[in-house]
Amino acid sequence: MIVKDLNEEKLTARRVETSSWESVRFLLKSDGMGFSFHFTRVHPRADLKMPYRNHLKAVYRISGMGSIEDPQDKVHVLGPGIICALDKHDAQLLSAETELVLACVFVPPLAGSEVHDETVAILSIWAI
Repeated sequence: MIVKDLNEEKLTARRVETSSWESVRFLLKSDGMGFSFHFTRVHPRADLKMPYRNHLKAVYRISGMGSIEDPQDKVHVLGPGIICALDKHDAQLLSAETELVLACVFVPPLAGSEVHDETVAILSIWAI
C-alpha cells in the first residue's frame, strides 16, 4: 500500500512549480500504478495552453473557478463537482478566474518533474 501526505510531499522533489501553477505529484511512474496522480494549484488569472499528444488526462475541480476550452472552442466551466477527461489527447486552454485547486490523473504516468511546453505537450526534465 502506498500512503502519502500532502504536507510531506510538498517538501520533496515531487513538488513542481512554475510561474502559473504548482503541482504535488503523489504518484509517479516509479510507483508502478500505471498512472500518475497530482494535486495542482493554478494561480488566479492564469491562462495555460496545454496540448496532450502523449497523455490522457482527467481533471477534477476541488475548489476555485475557471474553465477549460476544448479544440472545438467550446468552453466548459470548472465549477463544483465537475470532472473533465481529455480522452483523445485533447489540447486545452485552462483559464483560472480564481485560484483553482485540481486533482489530476495522467496516463501514461509522468516520471517526475515534467512541465508543459506548447509544442511537445509534456516536456520531461528527467529522462523517461
